[in-house]
Amino acid sequence: MRTASLTRETSTEMALGGSDPRKHRRYLPSRGLFRSRTALLALAVAALFAASVLLGSYTVTIPDFCRILAAHLTGGEKIPGASFIVMEHKLPRAVVGTLIGAAFGLSGALFQTMLRNPLASPDVIGISYGASAAAVTAIVVFGASGAAVSGAAFAGALGVAGLIYAISRGGSLGSGGRRGDAAGSRLILAGVGIAAALHSVVSFLMTRADIRTAADVLVWLNGSLNSASWDRAGVLGLALLGLVPAVALLAGPLRILELGDDTAAGLGVRVGAARLAIVITAVGLAAAATAAAGPVAFVAFLAGPIARRFAGKASLPASALAGVLIVLGADYFAANIAPLLLDGTVLPVGVVTGALGAPFLLWLLVSSNRKDA
Repeated sequence: MRTASLTRETSTEMALGGSDPRKHRRYLPSRGLFRSRTALLALAVAALFAASVLLGSYTVTIPDFCRILAAHLTGGEKIPGASFIVMEHKLPRAVVGTLIGAAFGLSGALFQTMLRNPLASPDVIGISYGASAAAVTAIVVFGASGAAVSGAAFAGALGVAGLIYAISRGGSLGSGGRRGDAAGSRLILAGVGIAAALHSVVSFLMTRADIRTAADVLVWLNGSLNSASWDRAGVLGLALLGLVPAVALLAGPLRILELGDDTAAGLGVRVGAARLAIVITAVGLAAAATAAAGPVAFVAFLAGPIARRFAGKASLPASALAGVLIVLGADYFAANIAPLLLDGTVLPVGVVTGALGAPFLLWLLVSSNRKDA
């Protein structure tokens, strides 16, 4: 049992960027250390959530927040001004940020673990571009807004994901061993190619839009929590209510798939069906988050590797918590610190996460080259 467990842990490390199992075996944390680090991530999420609601340009004390929340739940007397700011702006913004962070973190971790490639995330392989192209088409061509744009983004993400998966199926994504790995590489390459084509579509539509529409499109493309509301939080919460249990059910097969397709098939896993279910779940998570707040850049890409390096091994819960930390931290900086540095300019949250993702990608490539040397 101990040998099998060690093999799975070593395979996880190799799947997400490791090279030689002998180099990583001694670095795997104990179960207690891993749990304590995951709990620390959860505490950091709670602290950042509280800071997002209580601090900022309008500060609220904890007693006042409790009074506001109690009045909202029971229909009691509200605090003029403060109740509206907290309940209709700050709290739904923090809730939506938490939900999309968890969704992007889980989606990226599912793709990266299944394909054993740290570059395999929805915003790299083209799924987010599918949502963007559909949303921009709805805004520019059909004059859509609000829920219609979110619906178009969701449908676009699902459609592009289906196209990418169909192209990659040319090598049987789950047919075993090297063929499965080759098909995973085809999925990434197909996604990158389709993303480039969709980026051209978005650029063309931007040139055809009037200045006001183009400004609205640009805000959406950067990813923003400015339009967060309880309605969006409710829809996103319902989506996650169905998708998160699916993630929990797929965690076991996903862990076995890390050992290789042939080994997984020998252990009784239906490799093709498991991979398809993982892809559908991961795409659903990314599509729901993108529909709620736009394509917030690099959250799905960053969350998994950061969680793995902090917790010591790949973990879906830690990836979800890392995604929440990235989104809430970036939004707090964009809404409260950036205006002090940029003469009052409030940045969309996607601008900050994009600035974090680009150097991380370069660092990942450099560190991978050093390992291969």
